Amino acid sequence: MRTRPLKVALLGCGVVGSEVARIMTTHADDLTARIGAPVELAGVAVRRPSKVREGIDPALVTTDATALVKRGDIDVVVEVIGGIEPARTLITTALAHGASVVSANKALLAQDGAALHAAAVEHGRDLYYEAAVAGAIPLIRPLRESLAGDKVNRVLGIVNGTTNFILDKMDSTGAGYQEALDEATALGYAEADPTADVEGFDAAAKAAILAGIAFHTRVRLDDVYREGMSEVTAADFASAKEMGCTIKLLAICERAADGGSVTARVHPAMIPLDHPLASVRGAYNAVFVEAEAAGQLMFYGPGAGGAPTASAVLGDLVAVCRNKLAESTGPGESAYTQLPVSPMGDVVTRYHISLDVADKPGVLAQVATVFAEHGVSIDTVRQQGRQDGVGEASLVVVTHRAADAALTGTVDVLRELDTVRGVASIMRVEGE
Repeated sequence: MRTRPLKVALLGCGVVGSEVARIMTTHADDLTARIGAPVELAGVAVRRPSKVREGIDPALVTTDATALVKRGDIDVVVEVIGGIEPARTLITTALAHGASVVSANKALLAQDGAALHAAAVEHGRDLYYEAAVAGAIPLIRPLRESLAGDKVNRVLGIVNGTTNFILDKMDSTGAGYQEALDEATALGYAEADPTADVEGFDAAAKAAILAGIAFHTRVRLDDVYREGMSEVTAADFASAKEMGCTIKLLAICERAADGGSVTARVHPAMIPLDHPLASVRGAYNAVFVEAEAAGQLMFYGPGAGGAPTASAVLGDLVAVCRNKLAESTGPGESAYTQLPVSPMGDVVTRYHISLDVADKPGVLAQVATVFAEHGVSIDTVRQQGRQDGVGEASLVVVTHRAADAALTGTVDVLRELDTVRGVASIMRVEGE
């Protein structure tokens, strides 16, 4: 066993970074045995050096992250500061100065993953980022390594714990969106500004990473269709229950049936209660993978939090250190298929549409005609009078599978009808 330690630089010492440092200290002997050499925390870059950080030698703390990653003796840089800059520059600088990198930065990887992978290859170093997608859940490594000999056709998942907590509360208690969000904030699941979570930005970044790995092609954040969940109502959950469904914010990555393109999208969707993802409660994450030979696989667990995310970071650290000792590198980017990313308009799925209409004869026939003219086949229709409005009714239409562009055209025409007072909600139906 090598006695000279592998030196690690830690960028960021917040919730995740402090847990990484703690585990490196408390599990030092186990990590040494697993790696084949000791690992040593050689420096910690922070913004506020005066803050007391339990278990970390103040002499290791610095505000000069650039100088830290340029040190010639650093073997691995762990980046957990997040955001685009200065993280991007620090990672590329670290790679250029001979250090491999472990990152949890989903936003940066979704935006500039190709450039970062290219820099890692250029300098013969590793770039690992298991913690960027689903916290402690092993997902990237199974997709990149365990399923490397298989063909993945679909990845369907709950990849944000905050949104799942909110929707689960709405489902189980009948609470409205704002009430459930307030509870999530009070319990610490939601940030003071929850926009990144509830509007799907966080999940979209993760979808871009998953799609790229699963389909061996480059998918950027801009390629991912994104729709938030702030418009989901208690009435939507009531409709879902009548269909034997619940509602989840899903990240969905699919290979086209002809294999010639892929899609990546994030939006609320109804899923049947008997689907495995329907039973994922609270702030947990779960990802459902469909592969040609392996069949259906599900990965489940805590998707965020200091300790769970640090667990994934340490797993990558062990792998990268082992590669360093073996003078090799692990799997890098696989983008050989170069498949185009199809627009949302080409996506085919089922839809649940709730309309407020005039309560008089002929309305249903008029609405059905519009659907038929756009080639959208109706599966079921339910109409009932509304107690809160004289002469108005609620019309719920569930379609067979249809292209998003066709459905959008249908709804645009429906909005122009005098008999249609408004479109209360449009929800996709997935997982069937």
